[in-house]
Amino acid sequence: MTFAPITATMRPAAAAPVFVEAPARLHLGFLDPSASLGRRFASLGLVIDGMSTHLSVARAAYDVVEVPQSCGDATRERLARHVDLLKRETGLRSPLHVMLHRAPPVHAGLGSGTQLALAVGRAFAACHGLELETRRVAALLGRGERSGVGIAGFDRGGLLLDGGPGAAGTVAPLLAQAVFPPRWRVLVVLDDRLDGLHGSQERAAMDRLAPFPRELAAELCHQVVMRLLPGVMEGMFEPFADGISTVQRMIGDYFAPAQGGSMYTSASVGRFLEWIRPRYCAGIGQSSWGPTGFAVLPSAERAAEVIAAARAAGAMDPALRVVVVAGRNRGALLEHHSARKNSQGAALRC
Repeated sequence: MTFAPITATMRPAAAAPVFVEAPARLHLGFLDPSASLGRRFASLGLVIDGMSTHLSVARAAYDVVEVPQSCGDATRERLARHVDLLKRETGLRSPLHVMLHRAPPVHAGLGSGTQLALAVGRAFAACHGLELETRRVAALLGRGERSGVGIAGFDRGGLLLDGGPGAAGTVAPLLAQAVFPPRWRVLVVLDDRLDGLHGSQERAAMDRLAPFPRELAAELCHQVVMRLLPGVMEGMFEPFADGISTVQRMIGDYFAPAQGGSMYTSASVGRFLEWIRPRYCAGIGQSSWGPTGFAVLPSAERAAEVIAAARAAGAMDPALRVVVVAGRNRGALLEHHSARKNSQGAALRC
């Protein structure tokens, strides 16, 4: 892809470090992977609290990229590549100290790669006084090839529906945003033993899948427009939960051949969620290629009840991690603060 020169408005450069906190997202499914009406993908996603990427950029005497030890060399090298590309595209080559303070697991279905790219791109721009829109940062750093919900979620939060990327590879337009009810909760179920498909393996898996039936795409659109969106906008939990489970089952069955024959990458995650669904009327599924699964519940009290009951019944693999989060109805936070502490709490595994 060829980019036009960056001619954005300049503001005074930041003297203090620029901090960005970028939220994670759950990818709830594609609506039309085979472009039955000429436009491919379109996706539904939910921005969540509690599993954010925290990153800072500051002027320095020489270039430094630091990441937590748990994140490893691959994350550090990815950050360094992003910074190098931003410098080449903008012509702004001042030395920088880039520090990743914490991040959610990579290749787990939480959108960590997109949030990392957007966070460093927006921090880089703010550090230099450059106004650079999130969508431009995404295109510049190669994000949004299929889904646009992570990009829209960085700016806005909430439950999001995008229209799929444009024919020229442009970032998917946002079609709808709904406020996620503050009382509802999501059990995020993580299996740290596995990674979801990514990179060349993901592209190969997509290429091997059968064409997506137009009838199935139409039914998915019907479920999203007539059940999910009205349910969340009106705070009607049961239609929303039933709609999420239905959409996930339909799209999960389609992607199952690329996931060992199941809609779940992790069998342990699948067993736990399928135990929850008939007992608590939760909205269940897997985010993207997993292995992370989720269960949407009507309250924090119900979430605690589910976890306690599952443990008592031996329905949850002890190796799984379960995090209870709220939906997040705002996007990323960016601030300049020389006195801000580097520590943001216990680090999450990259």
